[in-house]
Amino acid sequence: MGSWGEIEGKRVHDPSFHLFRHHHPSDRYCKDMKAAAVCKAERCVWVPGPVIVGAGPSGLAVAACLKEKGVPSVVLERSHCIASLWQLKTYDRLHLHLPKQYCELPLMAFPSYFPTYPTKEQFVAYLEAYASRFDIRPVFDRMVVSAEYDERIRLWRVRTRGAEEEGVEEYVTRWLVAATGENAEAVVPDIDGMEDFNGTIMHTSLYKRGDMFEGKKVLVVGCGNSGMEVCLDLCNHNALPYIVARDSVHILPREMLGWSTFGLSMWLLKWLPMRTVDSFLLLASRLMLGDTARFGLRRPRLGPLELKSLSGKTPVLDVGTLAKIKSGDVKVRPAIKRLTGRGAEFVDGRLEDFDAIVLATGYKSNVPSWLKEREFFSEKDGLPRKPFPNGWKGKQGLYAVGFTRRGLMGASMDARRIAHDIEQCWKAEAKQPP
Repeated sequence: MGSWGEIEGKRVHDPSFHLFRHHHPSDRYCKDMKAAAVCKAERCVWVPGPVIVGAGPSGLAVAACLKEKGVPSVVLERSHCIASLWQLKTYDRLHLHLPKQYCELPLMAFPSYFPTYPTKEQFVAYLEAYASRFDIRPVFDRMVVSAEYDERIRLWRVRTRGAEEEGVEEYVTRWLVAATGENAEAVVPDIDGMEDFNGTIMHTSLYKRGDMFEGKKVLVVGCGNSGMEVCLDLCNHNALPYIVARDSVHILPREMLGWSTFGLSMWLLKWLPMRTVDSFLLLASRLMLGDTARFGLRRPRLGPLELKSLSGKTPVLDVGTLAKIKSGDVKVRPAIKRLTGRGAEFVDGRLEDFDAIVLATGYKSNVPSWLKEREFFSEKDGLPRKPFPNGWKGKQGLYAVGFTRRGLMGASMDARRIAHDIEQCWKAEAKQPP
């Protein structure tokens, strides 16, 4: 069957396709496809609304904002569930690091009975309720292998593969929204001697809780929020954690003066320059936490807000790990020089044995692996080349959400912008004669 026959077959047999066709304002693009499209996939699906790649919080936010404006969309998700990073690749003790009011998605607040810092389970429940409220039904188990703009027909071709390498489908659309986010793939560093280590090595994406390490010496590589929390969890399960602080890091109390540190910072920024606010945060942190450099945790030269703005590096919001470091329950070590069969050699010459290594080395975008576009997204880090707040819109109907380095609040802002922009195009095309 030819590509147009596949599309017509989809229209006749797929109820969801009928839904989209019913709401589509113009058949202009369908006519272009009939004249020019040559679909190389086993199955070709015409999507009148946007295709959103990723069913995490960012993708759900865009789909909900579009739904509110009467614009249908198709959400493609490589996993079998929404928010797969949260559901499948996070540790059990995880809570939102910021108060819930800064983490809600557009058009729906958290339940009032949720705590200030919701648990992982509560956040997932919120996302599931969000998807249900806006009737967002992602197409699961569809991994996007390539997305490319076809100049001949002025449409995006999004090729997907089903589970176990079967079921190649191509989705054809006017608008493409990349919503796979900054945390799509685990970053695993290449440490000298890694293949020689005889113990367990795992990334935090595989770490659930510390009971499996009870009584064992565990080296946690990375001193960001995840590394610090894993160390605390290991302590709570009677393990012996060590943490590698290769770089300088800002550690701030999660709350100051009865406010969340984040909320207080946002309020102060309305009235004071960023560097003045940074000075206040550092002074308050020194009074509340002491000099962290005494424990091997040097602070960066730039203040926490300025550093976040320039590099995207988030300060650590302490939830109890620093007290464990001060008491000696968590020991700080410098950068690793190499791994050995039994442990690690550090740059200060110290050799120590470890039973396991947990890599709290973060995540990265995977957009360059599937999006065939080089102008909007950087190949180096997979993020939009334009800094926030201008990195949400590319050319030819390409958009990005969840790449702001400003968490869920940044994703929500971009989701609203994207939905508004697509709505304007949608309405404009509806006015054009067929």
